[in-house]
Amino acid sequence: MGGTSKTAVFIAACAGMAYFGIAMLSLGPILGPLNSEVEGANALPATLSIGIIAGTLLFGPIVDRFGYKWLLIFSSFMALLGLQGLSNFRTMELLHASIFCLGFGGGILNGETNALVSDIYDDDKRAGRLGVLGAFYCIGALLCTLFNYLVADFRIPLNVFSGIMAGFIVYFFMITFPKAKQASGEGASLKQSLGLLKYPALLILGAALFFQSGFEGASGNFTVSYLTNVCGADNAAATLAMTWFTIGMLAGRLPLGKILAKLKDLGTLYLYLVVALAGVLGFTFLGSNLTVAYIAMILIGFGVGATFPVVLNFIGGAFKSQSGTAFSIALFIALLGQSLFNKFTGAAFDIGNFTFLPIALIAALLMIMVLIGINNYKSNK
Repeated sequence: MGGTSKTAVFIAACAGMAYFGIAMLSLGPILGPLNSEVEGANALPATLSIGIIAGTLLFGPIVDRFGYKWLLIFSSFMALLGLQGLSNFRTMELLHASIFCLGFGGGILNGETNALVSDIYDDDKRAGRLGVLGAFYCIGALLCTLFNYLVADFRIPLNVFSGIMAGFIVYFFMITFPKAKQASGEGASLKQSLGLLKYPALLILGAALFFQSGFEGASGNFTVSYLTNVCGADNAAATLAMTWFTIGMLAGRLPLGKILAKLKDLGTLYLYLVVALAGVLGFTFLGSNLTVAYIAMILIGFGVGATFPVVLNFIGGAFKSQSGTAFSIALFIALLGQSLFNKFTGAAFDIGNFTFLPIALIAALLMIMVLIGINNYKSNK
């Protein structure tokens, strides 16, 4: 580890992941007030998605060739600029530039921190540590949501998060990160990077993340509308359901390492997915009762909390020499899933087909189970 401890590097990764959670949630609570100040602000989420995709694609080959430190500092600084832009700019051009910076930095932070934790821990600890890392995404998202709920002026949370991020950037300068896996003169070419696409395991696991990310995107963006239109909940009560989803995911990821030690990867993943499936069924058939709906959202959040850590553990173990690039490919496939699920669910809701949401969620869970089973069969064979 070159003069620093795994703990110091892991703290840096957790800080970066928490800021990805903030980046993903920062726009939602402020979009209404921002749109009242600047006409056209409702177009900003699309720019955020473009930034996240760009950052996800770029980070992998860079960390494999040049290491983690400077890219982590750069991506954190980009996210910091984005937060400050949202706080201070009131023209659409500058707001689009700011939200792109936030998404670009966040996309890099998400991929880079996962790859970093994958690199510093051995096979027996990797999945558990990735689970804890994922919990910090939930912490960042919850802090962002709760702070904006408690503070009327949305600029205050943006500035507070910016100040804390600036402090962590200083911390990143002070610690030593793992060296690049490839010497600067021996970096992987584009052909070598794309050569990873020939491995069926990476594509199968990427497809599992496609459905996982699609599940998270559709449930995150359309659950409130489903509860209000189908179950008769008011908007405030329906919105609270998403907080329970995040709490459930946090509760699922924190003990993941201990559960993995007993059930191993495959048993743990199927256990979690069955819990998620039970939550979706409860949400579908008994969601008109808000208490049941909230419990169902906790189960759903808990149940999907293992997929990313366990699948990324598989990928990190299988492609150690190019883990960053492999993570880039897998996470890009995941983002495609989120985009397509959002598009099709939105189209269904536009024509009043609200039952499309639970059907899509159930189908996504079943596909993850099938794909993981196929990967396990091929691995054993």
